Amino acid sequence: MRLPGMALSAIALNCTLKTGAQSSTDRMIGLIAGELAKHDVHLTETIRVVDHDVKPGVKSDEGASDAWPAIRAKIIAADILIFGTPVWLGQMSSVAKRVLERMDAFLSETDAQGRTPAYGRTVLVGIVGNEDGAHSITASLLQALNDVGFTVPAASATYWVGEAMGKVDFKDLPKVPDKITATAKAAASNAAHLARLLSRERYPGSG
Repeated sequence: MRLPGMALSAIALNCTLKTGAQSSTDRMIGLIAGELAKHDVHLTETIRVVDHDVKPGVKSDEGASDAWPAIRAKIIAADILIFGTPVWLGQMSSVAKRVLERMDAFLSETDAQGRTPAYGRTVLVGIVGNEDGAHSITASLLQALNDVGFTVPAASATYWVGEAMGKVDFKDLPKVPDKITATAKAAASNAAHLARLLSRERYPGSG
């Protein structure tokens, strides 16, 4: 149990398809993390999943050289997960889908009270793209994360979708639109509040 006033931690998963170079998903994660910092939530790390050898599968460890076990441990150690994905063909990225598939293992890793490893952890979603799809991605992504045990706060998704087939990416905007900033502020405030409550009193589970 965390004492009142103690800082919370967050970990970010960047599910971009781009290796190395700064992406629009990075900027969105940075926006959300900046708002969380105002509520004494420290971002420990942003993991660009595509730069790691995360094997396909639905187990928590898929054998030699699988990078997922180490990433999983960092997710479980944090109070808040920031899940960032771009929009491709109107859907979340294939990297994001792989992460969800690996989290499926949580469902068979419950404790004596039926709680998965994600119980007590809060999740925020950041989505960017140059085509429609943000609402459907939010729905399917949050449903999957809630299924495996993450807690979804009110107004938990922040997204920016540019002009269809447009050439301007979120990372290239000279200024983040006021509405996007306001959405991130609300999401961060709600998530920090909820995560702080959960850090003081765990879900009882079904035991």
